[in-house]
Amino acid sequence: MAKKKVLLVDDSSTSRVTYRMLITQKSGYEVETAGNGQEAVNKALIEKPDLILMDVVMPKMDGLAAATTLKHDERTRHIPIILLTFRSGEEAIQKGFASGCDEYLTKPVDPAELLQVLEKYLAYDVRATKPASGAP
Repeated sequence: MAKKKVLLVDDSSTSRVTYRMLITQKSGYEVETAGNGQEAVNKALIEKPDLILMDVVMPKMDGLAAATTLKHDERTRHIPIILLTFRSGEEAIQKGFASGCDEYLTKPVDPAELLQVLEKYLAYDVRATKPASGAP
């Protein structure tokens, strides 16, 4: 079975490098990256990731607009979206879930918590709605 693919979206190259290393070294998932929401939407259509991990505050198209766009497209609506941002207020969290995200995490995130959330969504094949190989 092919490795699960995560699309990591953040305008900070430092964050992209840091989270990519964490995810690939600790989980073995394949990681593609994008630097803004518009690039994320385009890459999601081409790469067909199993999960999208996305910042909120970005140029061109922010994470909320990108999540809304992806969740309204028949080709990408099944992809879990985890927003990962410094915005932690109740209003920001409500806007995050209103955009269609499946999880909302605030930075700095504990690496173990992030990996646990990724595993929660990637342990199952969402398209087939049955456990992925190796899952209980």
